[in-house]
Formats: sequence, C-alpha cells, structure tokens
Amino acid sequence: MKYPLTIDALEVLDAIDSKGSFAAAAEALYRVPSAITYTVQKLEQDLDIVLFRKQGRRSVLTPAGRVLLEQGRELLAAAGKLAATVKQVHSGWEPSLGIAVDSVLGFERIYPVIEEFYTIQPDIEINLYEEVLGGTWEAVVTERADLAIGATYQPGYAQGIKHRQLTQAKWVFAVVPGHPLCSEPRPITPQQIEQHRLVVVQDSSQSYAPLNKRLFARRPVLRVPSVAEKIRAQVSGLGVGFVPSKAIESLVQAGKLVVLPVEHTGVAEDEGVLHIAWKSSSRGKALHWFIERIALAFAD
Repeated sequence: MKYPLTIDALEVLDAIDSKGSFAAAAEALYRVPSAITYTVQKLEQDLDIVLFRKQGRRSVLTPAGRVLLEQGRELLAAAGKLAATVKQVHSGWEPSLGIAVDSVLGFERIYPVIEEFYTIQPDIEINLYEEVLGGTWEAVVTERADLAIGATYQPGYAQGIKHRQLTQAKWVFAVVPGHPLCSEPRPITPQQIEQHRLVVVQDSSQSYAPLNKRLFARRPVLRVPSVAEKIRAQVSGLGVGFVPSKAIESLVQAGKLVVLPVEHTGVAEDEGVLHIAWKSSSRGKALHWFIERIALAFAD
C-alpha cells in the first residue's frame, strides 16, 4: 500500500510552521522556494485537502493542516528515534535491557549505577524487575530479563548461563521485642521456632519449582511478595523469620526488632552467596557494561 505522507513532506510542513514562511522554510532546508511550494501542493492533491490559506501576506495552516502537522511531528520524532536506535544497535548497544533484582538486595545500590549509565547512553530503555529466590535465576533462563542481580546459585540452571559471585548476605533470626521466643533459653531451636508463625517471601518462579528456605514451621505461614514486606510484617508482629542482617540494622538499633541466636538448623545463618548471572550467548554492550559496574558497586 502506498501512503501519500512522507517524512520529507512532514519536514517541509514543520519548517514552514517553525520558520513562518515558505521562503524561510526553503532557506532552512537548503531548497529553492519552488520545491517547497511543489511539496505542499503535491501533498494537498494526494490527501485531497487544503493545508494552507492566505491571511493577508501570510500563509497559515488550516485546521486540517494543523492536525496533520501536530501528529506529523510525532512521526518525525519517532523516525528520528528509530534512526538513532538502528545506529545504536549497529554499534553493539541494545535498544533495551531487562534487569532482574533479587528482593534480598533491593534497589538502593542499583539506582546509582543506572544513573551513571544514563550519562553515556540516555536513550537505552532499562526495565527493572523484582524477583525472589528461584525466580531471579529463572528470569535469565527464560529471558524475562537479560541480567540477574543477587541470584542464589542453582546448579540446575547453570547450562548456558554465566555467573559471577557478587556478595554474601548474612541472615539472622529476628522477632519483635516481647515475643515469647525472647524468654526462651538460647540458642533457639527449630522445635521452638516451629511453634510460631513464620513470615515467608513467596518465590517468584513462574516455570520452575519454587524454592523454600528455612521452612520448618508446623503452623500456617504468612507469605509476602518481597523481603521488604517480610521485614514490615515481622516488625508488625505478624510472625518471625530469618532476614538479611544489613536490612534490619537500623530497626534493631531502634529497638523494633530483636536478633536471636538459633541452633544449627542444617542451613547456616551466614549462608547466602549472591551472584550476577546472564546468558553466555549475550553480547550486548549495555549488558556487559552493567556486569562490570554492578560488580564494582558491590565491591565497595
């Protein structure tokens, strides 16, 4: 199908409106005035509309011409963005990048890296996703995301995936002050813990079997969507559980949570080596820029 509208014709209309006259538009576009007039007349003929009317010595847009110009400017902007994106992709930069961040880390240390990235590539779209446990690895395996940050290593997902150790999360058992477990002999045993409601973060896996860590409660658990919500729930006294020690430092200092030593449960309290992971076949410059900068951010 042949469309009468062209980028060139829209550029001519834009120039006439911006510069105020056919002659000024011709000068701005490095064309002779007759070429500008021909383009407008041809467009009017093809669309069977009138674009300009004389108003004294000036040519002004008709209502139809104004609509065409205003919406045409959106097409001009889209064409410019498309051209820039094509050049970007040709040079090895992806038009967009998906980053899955595990709930255990949060986004506070990710945002400064994104801010730095925007100083060199402001037009690349960044899509952030919060994932939990197996969902963080799965996001890369199933290509929901290009990069996973804070993933707990899972050998079953390793095929075709590269990964690098990022940091280690230390987990501690926390309850609100005055909780019955505070008066129990220490260290607290799994048998004592299972008498109380656990707050559990829901695994965000969509295609694979979810992971459940430290789930030894006999009572029904309270499932929440993120580590941040898990901490809020425990501060509210809705249950107990293991949480990242760094995430609750201020709450412990403020007396809103109490950390209790726990007897060995088969899962070490200081376990939790976290990784960044990506598909080994991925070659984009944006991805590899983030791999290096995220590693530096967590090395500080």
